Amino acid sequence: MQMQNRGAKLTLFGAILLSSLTIYAVHFQQEQERESMYQGVLRDDERRRQKMKQREEDLQESRRKREIYERVQTVEKYPE
Repeated sequence: MQMQNRGAKLTLFGAILLSSLTIYAVHFQQEQERESMYQGVLRDDERRRQKMKQREEDLQESRRKREIYERVQTVEKYPE
């Protein structure tokens, strides 16, 4: 009777240990994925910021060129 009891205890302990390790592994993986997704959001924000900065610079350059061209040549404005 004592041997069966020890085997049952070892099986139960093994099942509990395996379940605990599985739960920990899934939790760890979820944390890694969450961090990865958050870093993606930060990268997207930075990319968007850089794009807006470039567009602003392009707009300023376009305005500067227009000012130069309007000094050199006359521009007629037509009624809309």
